[in-house]
Amino acid sequence: MFQLSDFTCPTENIKMNTDSLYRIVWVQEDSCTFIVDTVPVEVKKNQLIFFTPHNQVEMSSTEYQVVSLSFNREFYCIREHDHEVSCYGYLFYGSSNVPVITLDDKEADRFKLLFQVLREEFEYADNIQGDMLRVLLKRLLIKSARLTRNLLLNPEINSSQLDLIRQFNVLVEMNFKQKHKVKDYADMLFKSPKTLSNLFAQYSDDSPLQTINQRIILEAKRQLAHTDKTVEELAFELGYADAAHFSKFFKKHEGVSPISFKKRLALA
Repeated sequence: MFQLSDFTCPTENIKMNTDSLYRIVWVQEDSCTFIVDTVPVEVKKNQLIFFTPHNQVEMSSTEYQVVSLSFNREFYCIREHDHEVSCYGYLFYGSSNVPVITLDDKEADRFKLLFQVLREEFEYADNIQGDMLRVLLKRLLIKSARLTRNLLLNPEINSSQLDLIRQFNVLVEMNFKQKHKVKDYADMLFKSPKTLSNLFAQYSDDSPLQTINQRIILEAKRQLAHTDKTVEELAFELGYADAAHFSKFFKKHEGVSPISFKKRLALA
């Protein structure tokens, strides 16, 4: 599946979470607030935000000039094509926070042209349409991945260091329910925990341990918001043998216990 939408369809907001889709959403005018895994995220004019199939997303309103590209793994597998676009572990599954990039006027014009070509290609129902759309999507992902360098504390970080960070992020996404220590990931990357910490100090405000903890907290909040699992069940799923230990960890990061968090959501 590959879909281009401007959110004029009244069911589009409902469909945001019904399919296992990656989504690239571009706010073209004004600003728009998305509720992402219970957290409000404001996206301003000429900003793009990137969602994974795991994100639970709601729009505050559809009365904005917003366009969205959605695709599933069968149409374009970001993991298998990562050597081409370098977005796996960065644009998608880069951290617990969804990335937002800003387009200047020059880049906005380039993206408008690219989206126009995409619209035109959707009108050609021939046997090479899929290949053409994949080429255009790849181009958009490459351009977006390049722009994310502006989000780094050190935009001059070299490619090998960036690849190491991306590998760390992907490993966290794959293993956060079982592995909670930086050393676990450092061993898998054949690096020392200190090396990872020093590298992250150049990359972002978050340390490797904060990245792991934030991913655990994000999953906990998703499950508390969208399932009926007990704290004991959730603690076990997230790799905690003791529910009290998990509750203490959650309260340390969120300021409230898991039960209080769930009750607060029910009252909202």
